[in-house]
Amino acid sequence: MSALHAFRMQLKPGTVDAYKARHDDIWPELADLLKASGVSDYSIFLDEETLSLFAVMRRADDHTLDQLPNHPLMRKWWTSMAPLMEVEADDKPSEWPLRQMFHLS
Repeated sequence: MSALHAFRMQLKPGTVDAYKARHDDIWPELADLLKASGVSDYSIFLDEETLSLFAVMRRADDHTLDQLPNHPLMRKWWTSMAPLMEVEADDKPSEWPLRQMFHLS
């Protein structure tokens, strides 16, 4: 089984192109790590007016995403992305959960 998880993040002004470029060239080993952690589908959308990022991921019920903050590769990615977005003290992107209001399948 799997479930959807949605959240919002925030870009800093002037970073849209760099953010897009880094994700267009996402590190293959990072993509593999996310998949191995239980992510089977992951999309991030941009609201260009507010620079808010809206992320939706499908994750396995037995996902291990809670272990990613301790993984050296994840930490390296977060450090590389920190200049582009709002982050916590440990460079983890600040996230605000989103509540599902509608779904059609």
